[in-house]
Amino acid sequence: MKHVGIKQARQELPDLIDRAEAGEEIVINSPRQGRVAKLVPAPKPVKSLPSLTQFRQGIGRARAQPGR
Repeated sequence: MKHVGIKQARQELPDLIDRAEAGEEIVINSPRQGRVAKLVPAPKPVKSLPSLTQFRQGIGRARAQPGR
């Protein structure tokens, strides 16, 4: 985990965002308030579920296959 000051974060924001995307956590500190923000990688998108029509079609195929 990397700690940076607000001034440094403003100057290096594009680089800090790239590092967060790569999996690193960056904490931004303020001289008066201590920790004020944390850059973390965004969660990976989850695979979406099939539509209801696709689901029903899949059920029909499973029933049509004997021995399963």
